[in-house]
Amino acid sequence: MPAPDIELTKLVTLKDFYTLMQATRDVRFAAVQCIFEGRAVPEDVAASLTNALNSLEAVPEQDGKRILSLDGQRTISLDMDYEINETRKDIHYLELGENSFLRMLDTMHENFDAHVAEGRKCIGSRHVNCFITDRDGTVNNYCGRYRSSVQSIYNAVMLTRFAKTKTDNAVILTSAPLADIGLVDISVAPERVMYYAGSKGRECLDLEGRVRTYPIEAEKQELLERLNTRLAALLAEPEYEKFSLIGSGLQFKFGQTTVARQDISTSVPPEESKAFLATLANLVEELDPAHEHLRIEDTGLDVEIILTIDTGESGTKDFDKGDGVNFLNTEFEFEMFHGPNLICGDTGSDVPMLEAAMAMNKDTLAAFVTRNDDLARRVRGICPNALIIPEPDMLVTILGTLP
Repeated sequence: MPAPDIELTKLVTLKDFYTLMQATRDVRFAAVQCIFEGRAVPEDVAASLTNALNSLEAVPEQDGKRILSLDGQRTISLDMDYEINETRKDIHYLELGENSFLRMLDTMHENFDAHVAEGRKCIGSRHVNCFITDRDGTVNNYCGRYRSSVQSIYNAVMLTRFAKTKTDNAVILTSAPLADIGLVDISVAPERVMYYAGSKGRECLDLEGRVRTYPIEAEKQELLERLNTRLAALLAEPEYEKFSLIGSGLQFKFGQTTVARQDISTSVPPEESKAFLATLANLVEELDPAHEHLRIEDTGLDVEIILTIDTGESGTKDFDKGDGVNFLNTEFEFEMFHGPNLICGDTGSDVPMLEAAMAMNKDTLAAFVTRNDDLARRVRGICPNALIIPEPDMLVTILGTLP
């Protein structure tokens, strides 16, 4: 067997960790290519991922977190559950096959088989015009940091299978940036199968490898650039640097900027997180005192600072994922007035996608991954054909195993 691309590595610094995760991205991408080209996946792929897994598990642990050096003097604690678990699952998928893998998922998630059967029945054998889905928490398990949330092999295979056989147009639409570290950098599905839309749909990589963007007025772009310069300087200060390293970090998107103020592991003390939110609000107030061009959307984990769009007589509004769906539908001539369409999400920020799709065509299905009863009722109130399930792995399995 050839030497694996990833050797067993001692991870000391945060940079070591991110370098390893990027290497797993390259290995996984090559494996998925083999699968869809009908070639056997080389044995050294599983060996590489096993070395990556052992490297991750060898990182010292304290109070349930892995400890790495930040700069040789300071340390940072990380929840690596996503990276470890997804790598372990990929090794099982490669070594024991898909049927065994699905049996493993059934042992991991309560009522897995029942939810998958319900979803397969709900969607049935339909061929979908437009499949538009959020990523994190919907068709990808949550990760503590965006830049290390590399897509798994099994995940890419199932989503690609659905996109190639059951849809005319498949779109991953996320709030994250498209590139530099963005959606494209952590995806391992074959190229030119799915549209990748970042920044809530303001920017999109099409099937020919071209990037299309929603137009932004020069005045607003200049304001956003000033904001980004100030934010970069702020997060370079030792007091605030941690916010660039947790969760979504600092992401310069097209038409908006995201700053993490907390992560799913509550790495930052709540009062410090709230104080940072106030600092950001003051900065936005200073740059846009009339509140004409910038809006703040706080998710509790991320602070989204968004350029407004002109709505005509009614003034301005935040750019949301519904605006992104409308832009993409026009830009790529998806003709969403032809159904059925399938919209997938996991939070209230994904609901505008569903509303936009329903406004174009009532022949729309919804699949939301949530345990929030209020969100589930809201989704069902908008779309009668709604499937509610509790885990991303369930939705991915439903889509990837349809008849």
